Amino acid sequence: MNTDQAGTPDYLKAIRLINIEGDKCSFETGKIPIRQHINANYFFAQTDVSTLEKIPHPAPRRQYVITLKGRLKFTVSNGETFIIEPGIVLIANDTAGEGHTWEIVDGNEWERIYIPLDEDTDDYFTID
Repeated sequence: MNTDQAGTPDYLKAIRLINIEGDKCSFETGKIPIRQHINANYFFAQTDVSTLEKIPHPAPRRQYVITLKGRLKFTVSNGETFIIEPGIVLIANDTAGEGHTWEIVDGNEWERIYIPLDEDTDDYFTID
């Protein structure tokens, strides 16, 4: 047995924003495999929270959003909510329509990394 991998989970918890009928947004809970190569060309980090907090918007592109610091409540078109915090990967795939909103629920910071995905790239998401 390889001891440096003992006890390591095979998946990371993930939530995927999706478009549904009538330009609405919803979400799915699931997971993505660890140690999976992602076909991405670049990433960028962001800390600014002033521009889109509490304003409905679709994702500007398909992308992974990796939260490094902060705890946020996301709300989708039908009013359902979920929490994003470090350890949960957000897959933003609601690139049209009304989109989603978010607000910081603990503190006043959200440090995150965006990893844009090409249109034909698998996001490796599995629904729970």
